[in-house]
Amino acid sequence: MRNVQTTILPVIRDWAGGYLVAVTPSGSFAKGTANRSGTDIDLFVSLAHTTPNTLKEIYDRLFQKMQANGYNPKTQNVSIGVKVSGYSVDLVPGKRQDAFSTDHSLYRRKAGTWTKTNVTTHISHVIQGGRAGETRIIKLWRDQKGLDFPSFYLELTVIAALAGKYGTLSGNVWTVFHYLRDTFIYARVVDPANTNNIISDDLTAAEQLKIKAAAELALTAKTWDQIVK
Repeated sequence: MRNVQTTILPVIRDWAGGYLVAVTPSGSFAKGTANRSGTDIDLFVSLAHTTPNTLKEIYDRLFQKMQANGYNPKTQNVSIGVKVSGYSVDLVPGKRQDAFSTDHSLYRRKAGTWTKTNVTTHISHVIQGGRAGETRIIKLWRDQKGLDFPSFYLELTVIAALAGKYGTLSGNVWTVFHYLRDTFIYARVVDPANTNNIISDDLTAAEQLKIKAAAELALTAKTWDQIVK
């Protein structure tokens, strides 16, 4: 899967025009919470703080570059989805805020605005949370039930649901479903890299209620294969 990065790098370099800092694996792949049924790999595209384009221009021009090179891109919130050598890849373009930190500004397409974040902090936070097994099962459930539940929001939710709890894997997953049913829609989830970025705002109340309802249904199941396969 890492060969995907090598394959697509020349196109990204050409698009960046000398302002490319790095292209690195991020998201679920880097955190150890990825499943085969989800995106295969997220690649974070870091641009120099001196990049002259606006964040919207950066996002739009990367989409156009992928389209021109036959990658059939699709717009998402902060990423652009493409297929590379049969793998599903999310490209996340970001502009460094200065020359010395790893803080980046990202374009948020759905809101038509921007946010500050730090991918390194995200990866570290989820790994240190120590809930990869539970998270992967909840992601399988999300994908199989067709729920709109952004991965980082889901990862932070699982960590919050299991704070201070040390049961079995199955018992912990059951605890997460109780949390999704009883607490999830009221929980304010904050980006650990930027307290002004409220992750729970990424879903509407209706989308959150759909997750709550799905969790409520899961809790009525008699066997695990009724919940996730």
